[in-house]
Amino acid sequence: MAETALYPRFAAERLTEALEDSPAVLIHGPRQSGKTTLAQRVGGRVGYAYLSFDDEAVRTAATTDPVGFVADLPPRAILDEVQHVPHLFVTLKAAIDRDRRPGRFLLTGSTNVLLLPKLSDSLAGRMAIVRLHPLAQCELEGKRPSFLERLLGAGFKVRPFERLGALLPERIAAGGYPAALKLPAGRRRACWYEAYIETIVQRDVRELSRIASLDVMPRLLAAAAAQTARLVNVSDLAAPFSLSRPTIRDYLTLLARVFLLEELPPWHANRLSRLVKTPKLHLGDTGLACALLGADAKALWADRALFGQLLETFVFQELKRQASWHEHALAFYHFRDRDGYEVDIVIEQGAHAVAGIEVKAAATVTAADFRGLRKLKDAAGRRFACGAVLYDGTMSLAFGDSLYAVPIRALWEGA
Repeated sequence: MAETALYPRFAAERLTEALEDSPAVLIHGPRQSGKTTLAQRVGGRVGYAYLSFDDEAVRTAATTDPVGFVADLPPRAILDEVQHVPHLFVTLKAAIDRDRRPGRFLLTGSTNVLLLPKLSDSLAGRMAIVRLHPLAQCELEGKRPSFLERLLGAGFKVRPFERLGALLPERIAAGGYPAALKLPAGRRRACWYEAYIETIVQRDVRELSRIASLDVMPRLLAAAAAQTARLVNVSDLAAPFSLSRPTIRDYLTLLARVFLLEELPPWHANRLSRLVKTPKLHLGDTGLACALLGADAKALWADRALFGQLLETFVFQELKRQASWHEHALAFYHFRDRDGYEVDIVIEQGAHAVAGIEVKAAATVTAADFRGLRKLKDAAGRRFACGAVLYDGTMSLAFGDSLYAVPIRALWEGA
């Protein structure tokens, strides 16, 4: 648990607020992202007891007599890795309906319950959910960023930044898993990721579905890593395996349920009819992606095509991590039409604002780099707040009304 102790977790404030309002709060996110540490850090201040369903004895007790198990819990309890006992959600629901005091149960889970209808429905209206990602770059730096606030309203100042250069692929290859970051880059970190994937496949995926070909999952995940930041192409992903497209599609869903990858849906507007409606694929963490591909920082720097893909996923994941504690709910999309206009990341703040981000690995920006953002601006109309081309340069610059070139470093160093 000590691995995240050095870093602030900006989701802690959201967690504290949720415990003041909801009878149950679930922290969910991938294994080894720091959920247990955060739960104990926040819950420990107010006397929460801790039980883990990774412990076989605890799991057996909850499975054998769920009603008695919940009845005997202390007034406030942390229930860790609750995905191992999905039947417990019904019992927790009954207990909450009898006593709706806020903050009774602090749960953690390494499976996305929002993608499991029976579980999410059982605690609808009774449970708040806090998403915890691996460490964001701003958490690694210990600085609360202002990037999203500027993107969604204030705009960006003209100011200089120091270019990242070769430090950028190092950040991409390192990723955000606390335990992996403690290890030196190279063989030891790669071995950690190999064991990490094996644990998820053998435990969490096996629990979610009785699939016959568990050995396919790590290879499929590696194939997905090679397609990160590209439109989902199930046929290409299925090609190396003796499995049908529907089976591969089911396996991708399983990998999304354990937070190893996600699909970014297309943004749409009524005034546009030629939009591409295929989602984009993104790995959940670029450190994991690099380990799967056997690519270190030096290899990334040499392979500009792969560097560009992983840089886009790196930016996307940093923004998702910052959005997880943002004051307003933010939805993420990509934009592409059949005429070749595209925007890598579109962020929507309800009916209030739309912003677009284009990601470039280069150190320079030209007016042509804004063609997709201008198309998005026309489509969004009054809702358009800002468009930014993130690049590895040294100056934040204005490129017309609400359009900016912004160094990637501004994501976590202030904009």
